[in-house]
Amino acid sequence: MHDHVALFKFNLSSGQSIGPDALRSLWSRACESADISVSRQTYRNGAGTKNTYLLHASPRLKDLPLVETRLRLLMNESKLLGTLTAVHH
Repeated sequence: MHDHVALFKFNLSSGQSIGPDALRSLWSRACESADISVSRQTYRNGAGTKNTYLLHASPRLKDLPLVETRLRLLMNESKLLGTLTAVHH
């Protein structure tokens, strides 16, 4: 994991969450690789807390647009609603 970089981040709609194992599975399927990692950042706001999920992989991961498409499809199949943002350049 030492060479992993954050490639995508997302926030789920209110009331939704995903555990680390399910998140790793989803991200691994989207990347078609087991060489991935995930993390979660929790922020406090006026209404409580908000989680941002970060999806990490090698900066040499191939075909990021296809990975993003698969990730969006898998999130939709899992009924995960929210905002997905690419953080790679």
